[in-house]
Amino acid sequence: MKQANIKFTYQDYLLLSDEKRYEILEGDLCMVPAPEVYHQRVSRKLEVALIEHVERYDLGEILHAPCDVVLSRENIVQPDVLFVSKDRLGIIGKANIQGPPDLVIEIVSESTRSKDADIKRKLYAKYGVREYWIVDPAAKTVEVLTWSETGYVTAGVYPHTATLSSPELPNLKLSLSRIF
Repeated sequence: MKQANIKFTYQDYLLLSDEKRYEILEGDLCMVPAPEVYHQRVSRKLEVALIEHVERYDLGEILHAPCDVVLSRENIVQPDVLFVSKDRLGIIGKANIQGPPDLVIEIVSESTRSKDADIKRKLYAKYGVREYWIVDPAAKTVEVLTWSETGYVTAGVYPHTATLSSPELPNLKLSLSRIF
């Protein structure tokens, strides 16, 4: 059976029900399942630790899902946690983020692992997100990726016993035992 080559846009996205979460990846509409409780705990702990750090050093702003990040007409995502640096706060609008955050954090689950590790990794690199963390609650690891013109380069894979540092967040020394 033939299918029409239809691409969804941000205008289509705005017509969707608020009862479920969606993203648009390269024009394809994707429903985002509700995360498990442990995912939410890890997300909250990360967010609190990062907010404390960002506010202490007056670096910018930390936001969390659901928060629309409009990378283009056909690419709208809702990262678990994101950071926008002080000098780029202008991309934060009333309804959404217009453009790539400086740091995006995705917390993977079995149902989102390939999307976060492959599709979103390429998408965030394409639009110039300078740093991308892939948090794996099951393995209790955080992979920190930094942007390059050819895609992301792994700056480090941190186990739950390590202290994470971040190129985008000066002076950050995040003990992952506090998160997992």
